[in-house]
Amino acid sequence: MEKITCSDQATICSGTDCLVPPSSFNAILGVVLSTVLTVMLAMVMFSMGCTVDASKLWGHIKRPWGISIGFLCQFGIMPFTAFALSLAFGVLPVQAIVIIVMGCCPGGSSSNIICYWLDGDMDLSISMTTCSSILALGMMPLCLFVYTSVWTSSDAIKIPFDSIGITLAALLIPISVGIFVKSRWPRIAKKILKVGSIAGFALIIIIAVVGGVLYQSSWVIAPSLWIIGTIYPFIGFFLGFLLARFVGQPWYRCRTIALETGFQNSQLCSTIVQLSFTPAELEVMFAFPLIYSIFQLAAALFAVGGKSFTMHQLDGAWRP
Repeated sequence: MEKITCSDQATICSGTDCLVPPSSFNAILGVVLSTVLTVMLAMVMFSMGCTVDASKLWGHIKRPWGISIGFLCQFGIMPFTAFALSLAFGVLPVQAIVIIVMGCCPGGSSSNIICYWLDGDMDLSISMTTCSSILALGMMPLCLFVYTSVWTSSDAIKIPFDSIGITLAALLIPISVGIFVKSRWPRIAKKILKVGSIAGFALIIIIAVVGGVLYQSSWVIAPSLWIIGTIYPFIGFFLGFLLARFVGQPWYRCRTIALETGFQNSQLCSTIVQLSFTPAELEVMFAFPLIYSIFQLAAALFAVGGKSFTMHQLDGAWRP
């Protein structure tokens, strides 16, 4: 009869029954990748800062018409849309909450990278991302109080203000250095921008792939969450563009406001739900921020690809 032995890593053994501690590989890998991606993001935002004209940025802050439209989209349209989608699809309470948390999050830095590739207003994009992150300190608790009271007490949702602060620092410090470099050494800034724009696009894809691999066990969720995660970013892009155009903004600023509306800080959303819910609750809703991230990335890739194809066709048409 073959003798069955326990694993060397087992902590408790009784005959053939062994208790092996859970692997911490994913947790360690998550910390390492998070650190690496944070450093890469800071470098990319430094390169994005090299596109910013300090006088134009200050002009947007002094006359915050575009920022005000973005504020209305970010903390008006997006949370209400999340609330309406949750009611329309009749999702579970915890699933409704994660959808609304995503809608209440400030804009993500990915919008700045895509804005560059779509020839948007970089000064407006960066000022909107920064302002939405600052305003999120007060607007997130208010929006969550208004929209989640149907399903739970807003006190049960823990907002990581330290994470918002880190996000702000990761935006403001490298962008400020980039603005300084552009003002002093504009030729060097152009070279940095070329490298950083490509690295930024690659970084968005890497984050999406890494998130999918690390949390692959969370993909089995209700079809309604898949549908909402698919259409929600597109609704945000469309409504942001529509509102900006309605108030007479030029096309390149409409593109910018649309991106700032649809691109949400999904990493912040993931942090909030991890802090606020039990493992059993996370199983039925944790994949939603990842789904949203993937489809907001898909929309961005489609837009950038469409622009590149159109420019190529126009270039070919004008050649003799």
